[in-house]
Parts: sequence; structure tokens; C-alpha cells
Amino acid sequence: MRRSHAALFLALAPLVAQPSAPSFAGTWEGAIQIPGTEMKIQVTLEGAGAAWSGRISIPPQGAKDLALGEVKVVGDAVSFVMPGIPGDPKFSGKLGKAGRIEGMFSQGGQVFPFVLARAGAAAPVAAAAPKPDPQDRELGFPGFNAFPLKGSVRAGGAHPYFAVMVAGSGPTDRDWSNPLISVPSHGGRDFAAWLQGHGLGSLRYDKRFIGSRDPKLDISLDAQLGDIKAALKAARLLPEARGKKLLLVGHSEGSLLSLLAAGEADAALLLAMPGISMGKLIVLQVKGQLESSGAPEAFQKQNLTYLEGVLEAIRGDKELPAAAEGIAQGIVNLAKSLTRPESRGFVRATMDLDPWGSAQRLAVPCAVVWGERDIQTWKPATVPPEFKGTVLQIPEANHLFKRETRDKASLAGPAALTTYGDTTPLADLSPLAAWLKTLK
Repeated sequence: MRRSHAALFLALAPLVAQPSAPSFAGTWEGAIQIPGTEMKIQVTLEGAGAAWSGRISIPPQGAKDLALGEVKVVGDAVSFVMPGIPGDPKFSGKLGKAGRIEGMFSQGGQVFPFVLARAGAAAPVAAAAPKPDPQDRELGFPGFNAFPLKGSVRAGGAHPYFAVMVAGSGPTDRDWSNPLISVPSHGGRDFAAWLQGHGLGSLRYDKRFIGSRDPKLDISLDAQLGDIKAALKAARLLPEARGKKLLLVGHSEGSLLSLLAAGEADAALLLAMPGISMGKLIVLQVKGQLESSGAPEAFQKQNLTYLEGVLEAIRGDKELPAAAEGIAQGIVNLAKSLTRPESRGFVRATMDLDPWGSAQRLAVPCAVVWGERDIQTWKPATVPPEFKGTVLQIPEANHLFKRETRDKASLAGPAALTTYGDTTPLADLSPLAAWLKTLK
């Protein structure tokens, strides 16, 4: 999978390293979960403190005791690469309470989960892939420049509108599943079911880069806006949408893109919309993490200054500034993700977009909705008076509008992810249901 933008998940990924723990030493066995199969692997890790090394064997490929590179252990996290292998394969995982390493394997733009248990322990059981919902109908349709897109259609009821749903940033698919979310999570599918319960059918689709291995694939702003317009066009031809108006539903970064295409819909619903430009949001997210880490002020200032330099380099289409000693590795990784050749143009085109400038120009009914406990995007202190649409904040709702009852101050980092999963119900969306009833 490929990532078009990393900003909106920064709040969930620690940027500042914690002390190392030598609990990873030994031999681990498990598998990479590739769709339709699994690839058995064996990993041996050796070391302590900051000095680690390792080997990997992949029996299905006849590989035995290949040396690992860049083996890093930080707290309960481990990462390593396979040097000299095409596609730059990399493993990144965490040691869970069950004593297993669970994480993500990436190679050539593809990302797959993996699970490892200590050799001799019970083999880790792979989670069953979610079965397609019987109420969904699979659909293919041409996107921008006829690029093939895949989606799911769900029939509605008596409501006069039919929804077209646009997913959020990065490798987030039509169901709002994302490898950065460590628990099974299909918030988009859940929201489609909620819409159906209020009489609205829907079309949700995978962004063009989901599952792609092509580094030359066009993922520009024009291409992604073209895909949204193509989805609206495809929806108007669906039997499930016959005689209905179209509601464009964008989530997170998808709401920002939907703003730019909403003129071709009959109404817009913007969920978890960035309340400020993406560039400013990135800085605020990183600033919040640095502050919560308790790092010295000088360290915080140095890292924020470096990040500002990265953003300026993107704006000016210049070379990425060198990271001096003292820059957190997480921020270096963020800088690299924002400046990848295939996505740099998209990042530059969206970084300084003014969401409210676009929202106040909309000529269709519009609602902007945030979760009260959202730590990724949040309701701004003030909303421009020129915006004539509806503004809602859902109590006890997180970024996926799942129920979150914990205090927002306690949700820094991965702790927030525990309520993103399928076992957490949606929050009480009654205010949103009331707005849907106003659409005629």
C-alpha cells in the first residue's frame, strides 16, 4: 500500500524514543499475512541496549540466515530491514502482552501484517480476514483518466439522498481500515451501516493507490479529485441511487478533498475535517507529541525548527534539509514520508489549502462534524462567521466517531487506538441524524 499523506495519523505514532529493553533476544517464528496466504518466517535477534543484530530465514523462498540491517529496539518496539533486497523490505512491530511481536511488513509500497511468537511457543493464530458484508455489492468503475477503481455499494431506504464516501489520509481503504491502526478497524463500513439505518444508501471506494506497487502511479491532487468526481458520476448511474440526490461524505483528509469536489454533489458532510491547513496541523500534532513526551524545551524547539524547514522545502520544491544530531528519528521518518517523490506533489498542493475558504464558498447544504475526543483533528475554537453551514461536535466520539469515554488528555499516542476497533460501537450520532432529516 502507498501513503499519500501521513499527517493525520501523527498523533498515534510516537516520535520520541523511549529507553531500550532487552526483551527481544532469541528466536521468533511466525508469518507475514499476505492476502490469500501466509509466508512463514523465522527471525533471530541478538543484543542489548543500543547494539542489536539479527538473521531471518524464509523457508518458502529458500532463504536461510540472511543478515538483518538497522536492527533497533526501543522500549516494546522493534524494527529491522533486509538490506540489498529489492523493494527495501522492512519490519516494524511491538511486543504485546501475549508475548508476541505484532506489526507491519512493507516492501515495494505494499504493507502486510505479521505476527511472531518465540520459537517453541504456541504458533500465533492469524486473525481471520473479515468477510464481505452480505449487504454490500461490489462495484468497479473508471476513475480519473479511466484508472480502475473498486468500491462497495449499500442500498438505502426512503431518505431522498444517497451517499458517496471518501476515506481519509494515507493507506486507508474504503472501509477506513489502515495498517497504522493496530486493532481490526472498519469505521467506514460501520458508518455506511449507520447511514443505511437512517435510510441512506452509499458508495465507498478504495483510493487509487491502495494495493498498488507502481511507483509512477499518478496520485496527484488532480487525480484524486478526479476520482471523487468519477465516484459521484458512477453513483448517479446506480439503481440504488435512482431518483435520489447525492451527499458527498468525506472523512479526515477525505473531507478536505471533498470540499474541492462538493460543487458536483447536492450536499456535503465533512467528518473530522482539518480545521486549519494541513501544514499547520502537522506542526501542531508534532508540537503536542513533543510536549507530552516531557522532552527539554531546547530539544522541542530544535525539532520544530527542523520540521518547519522541511515544510518550507516542500513548498519551494527544494531538497530536504539535513537532519542535525538531536532530531528525533520519528520526525526524520515523517519528513521522508512527506517528501517521497511519488506523493510530494500532492503534499505540496494540499499543505496550505484553507478549508474554511473553500467551505464558505459551497453553494450546497453542508455540515462539518467533529468528535469531542478526537486527538487527530478537532473543532477549532472559532468558526469563521462567513460559513453558513451546520457545525456539530459529537460528545464522547473519537476520530472514527467511535465511543470514547476516557479523558482526552489521557489519549496521547497509541492509547487512543484501543477504541478505534470493531468492538467499539459508534458514539451517539443523534445530532448528525437530526441534520440528515433536514436534507430534502
